[in-house]
Amino acid sequence: MGFFDRLKEGLRKTRESFTDSMDQIFNTYEKVTEDFYDELEETMIMGDIGVKTTEELLDHLREEVREERIKYAADCRQELILGIRNRMKQGKDAYDFEKGPAVVLVIGVNGVGKTTSIGKLAANYKKQGKRVLIASADTFRAAANEQLTEWARRAGVDIISAAEGSDPASVVYDAVQAAKARKIDILLCDTAGRLHNKKNLMNELSKIDRIITREFPECYRENWVVLDAATGQNAVSQAREFASVTNLTGIVLTKMDGTAKGGIAIAVQAEVGVPVKFIGVGEKIEDLQRFNPDEYVDALFY
Repeated sequence: MGFFDRLKEGLRKTRESFTDSMDQIFNTYEKVTEDFYDELEETMIMGDIGVKTTEELLDHLREEVREERIKYAADCRQELILGIRNRMKQGKDAYDFEKGPAVVLVIGVNGVGKTTSIGKLAANYKKQGKRVLIASADTFRAAANEQLTEWARRAGVDIISAAEGSDPASVVYDAVQAAKARKIDILLCDTAGRLHNKKNLMNELSKIDRIITREFPECYRENWVVLDAATGQNAVSQAREFASVTNLTGIVLTKMDGTAKGGIAIAVQAEVGVPVKFIGVGEKIEDLQRFNPDEYVDALFY
């Protein structure tokens, strides 16, 4: 099964709840009316697209209906899908960091699949022939280091770590020196995600940022937040919180399989202004892949 098929299967619950409900509205209403828009709005918000994004998408739809003089509800389906597709476009430079050398800080609260995502990313890039190094800079969570070491072993890449309670910035410093010496393409840094103590987190990330800027000014810089898709709108809130303490450049959405909240991919990108870069639809190493907006929309609506 290719990744698109796994994505389509992973979004099955979302299609059964959200997409099917939307299609029912398009089929129930013959003409475009206020009731039609109201039902569409309710279904989209329930599908975790979020209030702000839903309103913006429906405003765009209303404009298209006026300009194109669309009378029938069924003809609105394609216009709405096109609106969603356009909102999810990534910038042309979204994956420039893959040219290397790159330092990627990965943040996220406990339980979202952060450590697992780093392991899968490392394995994917190693498979592509890139030189990958992992830095275990989440020195606060018990067993974080052991987990990441196991993932590094499975991925076949090296890891830089330190004892529990060590200064995370010093781990990143050592990893940056190793990355330069070994001509590493991508350095993936695990970091602690302690949102309940934003000040400490901000200070820690600022310190790490200064070290990378000073020691490795020529590298591509990426800051990614890992979010659990199954938490729906809570994932958007987490992304906003992390965006307030660091310059986020990407989102990694995990656990898209088995949730009916797959519409969150639309909401989080639109509401936080940060592109989804990777998406996870299963437990296997190959189940975390680059996010392709067109494939996502096709898997959701077709």
